[in-house]
Amino acid sequence: MSWRHLFSKSLAADPDRLHFAAHSHHLWPDASHDGHMAAWQDAAVLADHKWDKVMGPVWSEAQQHVADELNLPDPATLCFAPNTHDFIVRLLSAIPERPAKVLATDGEFHSFRRQMTRWVESGDVVLEAVPAGNLLETARSGDYDLIFASHVLFNSGMIVSELDQLAALSQPEGPWVVIDGYHGFMAIETDLSPIADRVFYLAGGYKYAMAGEGACFLHAPHGFAERPAVTGWYAAFDDLALAPGDVGYAPDGRRFLGSTFDPSGLYRFNAVQEMLKSEGLATAAISEHVAVLQAQFLESGLLTGFELLNPLGDGQHARFLAFRGETAPWLHEMLANQNIVTDVRGDVLRIGFALYHDHADVKRLTKIIGKLI
Repeated sequence: MSWRHLFSKSLAADPDRLHFAAHSHHLWPDASHDGHMAAWQDAAVLADHKWDKVMGPVWSEAQQHVADELNLPDPATLCFAPNTHDFIVRLLSAIPERPAKVLATDGEFHSFRRQMTRWVESGDVVLEAVPAGNLLETARSGDYDLIFASHVLFNSGMIVSELDQLAALSQPEGPWVVIDGYHGFMAIETDLSPIADRVFYLAGGYKYAMAGEGACFLHAPHGFAERPAVTGWYAAFDDLALAPGDVGYAPDGRRFLGSTFDPSGLYRFNAVQEMLKSEGLATAAISEHVAVLQAQFLESGLLTGFELLNPLGDGQHARFLAFRGETAPWLHEMLANQNIVTDVRGDVLRIGFALYHDHADVKRLTKIIGKLI
């Protein structure tokens, strides 16, 4: 079945383009346009009073959508921000000791890796980065303030499946366990209910939630990191009557709020979520659609000179295929010259599949790759 009609505006914007980088910048469905226009309309009609709606029903609806997807018992543990970097900064600021001792995998995304490297330079962090397969053993044997791991590694598509064992190490006084779900949220089914009281989870709407920028979120368990040192006035949104000099915090996930933000991402997120519900497109259904297309691509027998870092199997799988080979940058460039969008990280070519692809798209992709190699 084809779902391309849900993305008619994005696809019509460049009809000849084949966009196989949904894991990098997911094309926006038509519903996101409706949500964006709703944000503008509320700003025009409500003006100053739009924040009553944004921090009320819009915020609550977005919280419930995320909680439903992750099976979180309490939507109030969720906070939204323009990007996940904001949350990382606020989380580290809540650790009282310096330097903070951080353990992470060696496959974390650029933003986390860059910030940690700079904090190491400044003496604020002592970082130990290990292969994902060694993370749990290292975490059990070490003394850390924070343990950070992507659920799905961005460079290889490997899935870290030991979340419950990592969660067992988490304590309010430390270590804190943080799961980066940026390539997992709405890409693989995730049930956080058994560990929601012990782990932080952050992700965003830019990729598989199809909502674009500005709709990132953090699940913050009660009793953990209650007073981030980096904080904006929205974190005290419920209690603006505090005496001068008193620094109050919201009693829930909103303690991680910053200051004034662009709420349009939340409108888009809510609109896309409602579209998916009306179409009966839960994460499992989209993953099944993608898996069929990934299998179709692999059955073509192309890229035999590359190493597939994340082979298909019986379990859950990333929404992209990661191929390692010396000619990955060359092939990426050649595909770009044909108006085919993939992406490359070093010697790894990533080909991302999505709801807006169908069998004809994959057939066209394989035909062009066949001519190039």
